[in-house]
Amino acid sequence: MTWIPWNTQLRELAKQCQYLEALTLYRQMLRCGSSPNAFSFPFALKSSASLPLPLSGQQLHCQVIKSGCSQEPFVLTSLISMYCKFSSLGNARKVFDENPISNQLTVCYNALISGYALNSRVFDVIALFCIMREMGVSVNSVTMLGLVPVFSEPGYISVGMCFHCCCVKLGLNLDFSVANCLVTMYVKCGAIEFGRNLFDEMPKKGLITWNAMISGYAQNGLAADVLELYRRMETAGVCPDAVTFVGVLSSCANLGAVSVGHEVEQRIESSRLGLNPFLNNALINMYARCGNLVKARAIFDGMPVKSVVSWTAIIGGYGMHGYGEIAVELFDEMIKSGIRPDGAAFVSVLCACSHAGLTEKGLEYFSEMKMKHRLQPGPEHYSCVVDLLGRAGRLNEALELIKSMRVKPDGAVWGALLGACKIHRNVEMAELAFERVIEFEPTNIGYYVLLSNIYSEAENLEGVLKVRVMMRERKLKKDPGFSYVEYKGRVHLFLAGDRSHPQKKEIYRMVDELEALVKKLAGCKDNEERRNKEALLGMGVHSEKLAIVFGLLNSEPGTEIVVIKNLRMCEDCHLFFKGVSKIVTRQLVVRDATRFHHFRDGHCSCKDYCTKIDLILKLRNLLEACGVPVQLGGCKCNNMCSNAVWIPENETGSRERADDQPAID
Repeated sequence: MTWIPWNTQLRELAKQCQYLEALTLYRQMLRCGSSPNAFSFPFALKSSASLPLPLSGQQLHCQVIKSGCSQEPFVLTSLISMYCKFSSLGNARKVFDENPISNQLTVCYNALISGYALNSRVFDVIALFCIMREMGVSVNSVTMLGLVPVFSEPGYISVGMCFHCCCVKLGLNLDFSVANCLVTMYVKCGAIEFGRNLFDEMPKKGLITWNAMISGYAQNGLAADVLELYRRMETAGVCPDAVTFVGVLSSCANLGAVSVGHEVEQRIESSRLGLNPFLNNALINMYARCGNLVKARAIFDGMPVKSVVSWTAIIGGYGMHGYGEIAVELFDEMIKSGIRPDGAAFVSVLCACSHAGLTEKGLEYFSEMKMKHRLQPGPEHYSCVVDLLGRAGRLNEALELIKSMRVKPDGAVWGALLGACKIHRNVEMAELAFERVIEFEPTNIGYYVLLSNIYSEAENLEGVLKVRVMMRERKLKKDPGFSYVEYKGRVHLFLAGDRSHPQKKEIYRMVDELEALVKKLAGCKDNEERRNKEALLGMGVHSEKLAIVFGLLNSEPGTEIVVIKNLRMCEDCHLFFKGVSKIVTRQLVVRDATRFHHFRDGHCSCKDYCTKIDLILKLRNLLEACGVPVQLGGCKCNNMCSNAVWIPENETGSRERADDQPAID
């Protein structure tokens, strides 16, 4: 057998990431009487750092000193890098400072800068770079590649821009890798325009460049820009990879662009990436959020290995579609299969319980999260439970839960309470929640509109005017309601009262015809007065009605129609779609700001959870107006979606509960 030098074998093992084998070979070399040299130590030090084995690294350091190799630049940088990977920055800096040649070598500065950046030591990075410049040591692209990523947070954007200027001054911005690094820094900081400008100026764009910009758009919620850039990438002849597809699929999920998502799935299969778990998870999320839960479940069932992310995606999908019972079954199945749930999994199942009105089950999971799984709930979990209690009318319990939180409640927590106050018309608590929520999100227009609607339903004109004055003073404007439907690969967008569509005459004629049929079917009185009021308020016909009717006009009979809406659907439109689904005998799917509604044969998948609460509240107001005091009673299904009961108080003020008490449907 041909004899291979020890150093060559060490290099190959380290190169192939076989670090344990490399250290074993190094020990074997010592036993055989061979002495390590400056070419041996870098591979051994790298292997020790990668495992990581701090004690082994210290022993190697001793051997470096004994062998007299501590002055060798590559050995020196390997020692600094090793200690940085151990997060032993004090030892790394000691190696740097105690060696007289370190402050003259670019590679040594680069190793320590990368180590500080790896451990998020921002000010140490800046200070060391300044020393480097004062000493007259040359800066190269490796310096910037180690330094720039540490500024990839919004708070450091101004410092990052200074280093961008430094790159331009030194001519390093022309380096392809440095330019990619700068684009990534800008998009991670949320400075999308700066990132896009730099992207457009780059004469050469590789796959990494396109991925940086696509991922940046996706992470900042700019889904339409992701799809536009993906098309440009294809036109440029750049072949996408798994990173590209994940960004595009997440954007398809946000937009409901199922045709593009399906096209991407075909590209994934043709690229032989179908077994990639990250892509399968992204496909599950995309199909679930685009309304095709059957396809999402098929992908999930076909995965040979399911991670907690896979389970979370499918549980969240069922929860969003209103199938809380199935979501709960899947969550329990996940635990039985040995998968330990994480914080994201609990958010999904708690949201599912909230949407389906499974109050007690949700509270049980919240308790198990802390007691059984030893997970500390974050604000996102508390906001789910506040929403859960709030929807069930247990507002006081929700408020007490917020007061008992170990972590500081954020805007989402108080916003959940404010939304519950809207459902149950609790003006006093709504004012408290509003005061808190605008401390965190003073420019979130949705909360102002929510409080205004609460005042409006309570016929508190003074409160409505007060909110409008606040909005005017803060220069806030309500986001217009819009809905869109995809037809033949093209998205058709509709605003409330929109008359810009080429088919406007046919659309409005059919809206009027369907409204008349729905009124006749439901036995309702003429709602012309309501339509006139909407027109006076500038609302016109709501956007989701126009989108659904467009879909009915242009699709084949029996075809499912999926509409995406940016705001929550109102009660009137909900009633309208139930009637239309019975008239046209096909399924209508509407995804609003919080969930999916599947309308078929006059029914909705949400089981009229929120609208039945509204009906019960109206009945309570009617009974109280007649002098009959009432309280919210229990529900046979532990929620308020179907059998909520109003129980009159007896003369002593206590609640009487009878099994034969009539339920309100």
